[in-house]
Amino acid sequence: MTAPTPQPFPETFLWGGATAANQIEGAHNADGKGVSIQDVLPKGLMGPRTAGPTPDNLKLEGIDFYHRYAEDIALFAEMGFKVFRFSIAWSRIFPNGDDELPNEAGLAFYDRVLDELEKHGIEPLVTISHYETPLALAEKYNGWTSRKMIGFYERYVRVLFDRYGHRVKYWLTFNEINALVHFPIIGGAILTPPEELSRQDLFQAVHHVLVASALATRIAHETRPDIQVGCMVLAIPVYPLTPDPADVLAVLDADHTNLLFGDVHVRGTYPGYALRHMRENGIELDITDEDREILKNTVDFVSFSYYMSICETAAPDRTTGEGNIIGGVKNPTLQDTEWGWQIDPVGLRVVLNQFWDRWQKPLFIVENGLGAKDELIEVDGRPTVNDDHRIAYLNDHLIQVGEALADGVDVLGYTPWGCIDLVSASTAQMSKRYGFIYVDRDDDGNGTLDRHPKKSFHWYADVIRSNGASLRRGDGRP
Repeated sequence: MTAPTPQPFPETFLWGGATAANQIEGAHNADGKGVSIQDVLPKGLMGPRTAGPTPDNLKLEGIDFYHRYAEDIALFAEMGFKVFRFSIAWSRIFPNGDDELPNEAGLAFYDRVLDELEKHGIEPLVTISHYETPLALAEKYNGWTSRKMIGFYERYVRVLFDRYGHRVKYWLTFNEINALVHFPIIGGAILTPPEELSRQDLFQAVHHVLVASALATRIAHETRPDIQVGCMVLAIPVYPLTPDPADVLAVLDADHTNLLFGDVHVRGTYPGYALRHMRENGIELDITDEDREILKNTVDFVSFSYYMSICETAAPDRTTGEGNIIGGVKNPTLQDTEWGWQIDPVGLRVVLNQFWDRWQKPLFIVENGLGAKDELIEVDGRPTVNDDHRIAYLNDHLIQVGEALADGVDVLGYTPWGCIDLVSASTAQMSKRYGFIYVDRDDDGNGTLDRHPKKSFHWYADVIRSNGASLRRGDGRP
């Protein structure tokens, strides 16, 4: 098969990078910030919860973006970023989540971040809730299982749109909103252990989040007509392990689980397959007429993360082993990363076409990247990292974005994950690095926190400068 020729990117394409407050900011108790669910998950989403913040939680200091944001944004500008995705820590604005008044010191911090972005001509892309719900909302209400969460979220977003609506055009309501089904504690601040959480309570939480997201879209459009609101989903293309029709049906079931959230955001109502699932599993949603009206406030674009694809099978003996972090079975044709995530650049083109064909909404790739161990070396007297593995990964995925553009897919932009090294969400490690910029900190919390551009830093700057023309085909040729 002939390697694809790099396709041109539109002149308006938004190149940049993505981060999250709980993984970069640090300053976990500075200037009135409250405790978030991330502060009690020192081992990441797969680890146990603690009673409170503990010294071994690397997220408490992160990479100290809270004090170094100007330095970091200047480095992003050096690469040529047109957009920077970051999240606002809910517990910086409302320390307990249900406070009557916002914390001015928290609001002022994000004013300073926006000032710095404006100085460098970088468009902000803001995630309103990125796995960092105030812990008090989890402990007092069991998170999004409670309808009261809609009101607390509404108060929060009204403050954000009033304060920053004239400065921020692009907003995302919830990070990887469909992750709630897979990881209830980070996706929904639900403290009930997953094995004890009923399907009734889980789907009720899903409903509350979907209503809150649509309500945020309505408030944004009422605030300023030029604001663009997107949902954000975890994209997981699913392939049948074999041509057996039963495996194809297994893929359909898995797709329905993941596509439900986008379907509601784009269509404004629950699809038939979801209603059937609830009907056949005895799930009766508490859904009001007002809820139904709110859901009709549909998004302006669909954003998503993409790291891997999975296979599915109906076979009861899943001898191929679990695949990746969100289930499925391993694809025998793909290679794994050091953390067992399977590498599938073509899957990005597949999911771009799937989403475009299904929803006909502009798409935004707001996470994609390779978590890998990096070795700091010295070249010409300067510390750096020769991360050719990361360059190859990103290059091959961007080639497929170009192919999707040629297919007619409307892609707004690309913000690879962890554009600067940060604390991993899944493992809470620093050694699982994604960035173009090396941050001197290890898994024990040691290091200077100094920043050092990697080889990929200069590669990505060339990609942005050339608007994708510098990408190389799979055979290594330009």
